[in-house]
Amino acid sequence: MKYLQDYMNERQTKAFDEAGAFFAFSNEQFESARIKGIKYVSAGMGLICPEDKLEKLIENLNTIYKESIQQDIKENGIENIIKRELNNHEAYYTGEIDQTYDALKDYGITKENIFKIFKNKNYKIKWK
Repeated sequence: MKYLQDYMNERQTKAFDEAGAFFAFSNEQFESARIKGIKYVSAGMGLICPEDKLEKLIENLNTIYKESIQQDIKENGIENIIKRELNNHEAYYTGEIDQTYDALKDYGITKENIFKIFKNKNYKIKWK
């Protein structure tokens, strides 16, 4: 079963390339990737983007995120996604579902939805 990031990776890379954005975590990395004459801004978490393309990049990334969630739901189903994230966040070891909820709230999944599956302790995920 794929994770959300698996649905997003290729499209995000294309969006970064189209915007001329790149990741840099030091001045040396920035200097080696930048194009002279272009004004860059930090978009956070090491992402550097030409100032005039940042708004469009953010818009594209938000669209990619929303469409990837819909693709994940279509391919895997809500129940399997909840099981995947419960296991990914080790909820059965910690006894906590908060991290799972945080990961899934943009899916429109409630804590009640998650708890219903959590309390059944049905570990089996239907892999496609």
